[in-house]
Amino acid sequence: MRRLTTLGLSGYLAAVYAFIYLPVIVLVLFSFQSGRFPIPPLNGPSLRWYEAVLSDSRLTDALLNSLLVASISSAVACLLGFIAAYALARYKLPGTGFQRALITAPLTVSYLIIGLGLLITFNMAGVSRSLLTVGVGHVVINTPLCFAILYSLMGDHQINIERAARDLGANDLEVMAYVTAPMLMPGIIAAFFLSVTFSWDEFIIAFLLSRFDNTLPVEIWSLLRSGLNPKTNAVGSLVFLVSIVMVLFMEIIVFRKVIRR
Repeated sequence: MRRLTTLGLSGYLAAVYAFIYLPVIVLVLFSFQSGRFPIPPLNGPSLRWYEAVLSDSRLTDALLNSLLVASISSAVACLLGFIAAYALARYKLPGTGFQRALITAPLTVSYLIIGLGLLITFNMAGVSRSLLTVGVGHVVINTPLCFAILYSLMGDHQINIERAARDLGANDLEVMAYVTAPMLMPGIIAAFFLSVTFSWDEFIIAFLLSRFDNTLPVEIWSLLRSGLNPKTNAVGSLVFLVSIVMVLFMEIIVFRKVIRR
């Protein structure tokens, strides 16, 4: 019976992994297709479409735009989330529970609603659509996430260390910057990379708030409007490669530090 249970669980896990990763495997496999149609049988392998992607200035510019927006907006979201989490965790503010719920409320709101609201707000303020407005939109959706992660890590065990720093002459800003932030650095880095992941492949807000300078998801959507394009497989594979690199970086840098501690 135990052997049957083990085999059943192994088969179930194999099915789950296949369900999750099979589309990615197919995408990467057919990115090496030499023909124009990503259909069996596989003709290749060939780097033809990778060369086409890297020589396409629109795709490379969109890739750089996505990296720029994702990195800057995630850094700003982490900073704002950390400050808000520190304030609500360490100070007795009026309506703390309500303020905490108010900050995390955007996590339950559709990106379409947030994007439309930001679009109307920017139009009323006379702000033109650009990468800046896209970045602001990504800060709006990622700040609640960073706040939720960092607030959950601010336990009571850190208060004594912060009190010791104050007793040694540090002010509140120095305590927050030199004591609390280093203690929460693994969580801050994790929140940053999670925000980068969400910003990296976000489409709705980027589509609504951009105009001439597109991010990569918007550019891929433009390619797909004319039908299946083999370059999209190569682009998707490059995006997957970037995601894998970020995950490996977190595994090597962040989680090893957590284990050592």
